[in-house]
Amino acid sequence: MNQTASSEVTTLAGGCFWCIDAVFREIEGVNHVVSGYTGGTAANPNYKQVCTGTTGHAEAVQMSFNPSKISYREILEIFFSIHDPTTLNRQGADVGTQYRSVIFYHNEQQKAVAEKIIEELDEAHVWKNPIVTEILPLGKFYPAEDYHQGYFSKNPRQGYCQMIISPKVNKFRQQWTKRLKI
Repeated sequence: MNQTASSEVTTLAGGCFWCIDAVFREIEGVNHVVSGYTGGTAANPNYKQVCTGTTGHAEAVQMSFNPSKISYREILEIFFSIHDPTTLNRQGADVGTQYRSVIFYHNEQQKAVAEKIIEELDEAHVWKNPIVTEILPLGKFYPAEDYHQGYFSKNPRQGYCQMIISPKVNKFRQQWTKRLKI
């Protein structure tokens, strides 16, 4: 995904990419969302390999957004509201390094914003425990297999979608009504 004058790209990991993907597809100003893998060492990883936790990759979402419609800071505020950034290598029942919380920055400005928001959230004691979200430079991003793209919208009746993703999406919709696409 390339940045242009009217779009910026960010890459975020916060547990299962299906959850992050489902939320960011609904946000006004987000133009394109791709689920994939980044932060590891294996070239061209696939879902089965990443699920072993041995490739070093995190399940992540890369998105382009229009900064005149939504700021990078707002993207991160939403990101922190839809997952638990205080649990190391896990989100709920999903356990392993592939489910870690990471902000993969694309430039120094994104890095600075990420560091600032984490500092502010920790100082405000938003969570009982400190934030463990990593802030790392983006390496190679590998798009996930086609069936992972927009998984929640394609499989709303699937058990994981009903039990895990749907409550997160509903919470997001209530909390961020003003940011929803119409």
